[in-house]
Parts: sequence; structure tokens; C-alpha cells
Amino acid sequence: MVYVEGFVTAVPAANKATYLEHAAKAAVLLKECGVRRMVETWGDDVPAGKVTDFRRAVQAKDDEAVVFSWFEYPSRQVRDAANEQISNDPRMAQMATSMPFDGKRMIFSGFEGLLDQGPKGKAAYVDGFVVPVPASKKEAYRQFASKHAPLFVEYGALRVVEAWGDDVLEGKVTDFRKAVQATGDENVVYSWIEWGSKAARDTGWQKLMADERMKPDHADTPFDGKRMFYGGFASVLDV
Repeated sequence: MVYVEGFVTAVPAANKATYLEHAAKAAVLLKECGVRRMVETWGDDVPAGKVTDFRRAVQAKDDEAVVFSWFEYPSRQVRDAANEQISNDPRMAQMATSMPFDGKRMIFSGFEGLLDQGPKGKAAYVDGFVVPVPASKKEAYRQFASKHAPLFVEYGALRVVEAWGDDVLEGKVTDFRKAVQATGDENVVYSWIEWGSKAARDTGWQKLMADERMKPDHADTPFDGKRMFYGGFASVLDV
């Protein structure tokens, strides 16, 4: 099962080209260190939430976009070895001095794969989610996700991934737990759905919302949906 390093970042919209150049350079080094796949997606349909949302998660300013991105590894052991190598690479240290965003407001953590389903393919559009889930309901959440993932695939999704918080870091300014207002007994789930295009995503969701099997059963939902946040993102780098 895939191991994920998940990121959410606020990037000035004016710095989009510079950010992509920065990410492409980093991708070359990350591949050397063991990253199997690196994906960067740019906020496109990121709604405001009543309690939590992606913009609040990283304290995004009016002129900033939200980036949802992740690295994929075959295991945590490979991730840990990669992070050690990355931290000692002078090329990465040099790149860190010229980041086109505020690194203090970037949130990132390690997540172990809980579900990975779908035919896969080149994703042009991604729905990203961050969810607070009681630790005692991990298996209930996995079953909940396993029940719904096939419906997304049925209606055109290329891949559905659910990843359970494993190395969730505490930040001084922002972090994943603060972002979903997690209580002491809750963990954080980082998940996404990959689509072949935004049109495929919009059509898929329209069909899903009309499907009786997707109607929510609040008694069967193992998390607080009011604190879950989500958004649509256009893929800008996938290597």
C-alpha cells in the first residue's frame, strides 16, 4: 500500500510560474531520493466552509491560491530514508532559500495508505479532502470509504486514495490537526480522487449526487462532516 507525504500550501497567484519551476527542479532531486510519484495541483474550485476549509487551513491571503500536493513512496521506511537524504542534500538547502511561498504556513505530514482503488491513468483534475476521524473508528472509516470508492470509479474516477495519519506533525503556525480542529482522540485523513479532466469530474459528481447509493446515512458516517474540507484542483505537475 502506498505511503503518502501530503502537503497543503498557500502560493501567491502571481508566483504560479515560479512555483512550478521550483517544483520541477525539486522533482528531479526527489526522484533520486526515492519518491515514486510527485503531484502538484493548483486550486480551481475551492469553496469556503462554515467551520473549516482549505484557505483557512493555510491562512491564505486574498491574492494567494491553495496548492494540494503529495509525494508517493512504497513504504514509510523509504520515506524516512528519503527525508534524511533530502535534508542533507545541499541542492535542496539552496532551493529552500528561494521558495516562492511562505513555508511557515505550509502544512505537511506522513500518511499510511488505507485504500487505493481505481484503474489509474494520467490525472488532469483532483478532488482533495482532509478529514478528522476518531482513532477508534479507523476500521469503520475504511469500510465507509471502501463502500463509496467503487461508485466514484463507476462514474469515471481514475483513482481513489485514502491515507491515514501516521506521522502528523505539529506546526507553530498551522498544521493538519489545527486545520480540521481535531480533538485529542481524533486522527487526520488525507485523501483524493483523480479524474481525467474537470469535465469528467463535473459529470461524475452530477451522476453521483443523483445515485441513491450515495445518499448520506448520518448514523453510519464515522466522522464529523462539518469539519471535513474539500476542493477541486487542476493538476499542474505529475512526475
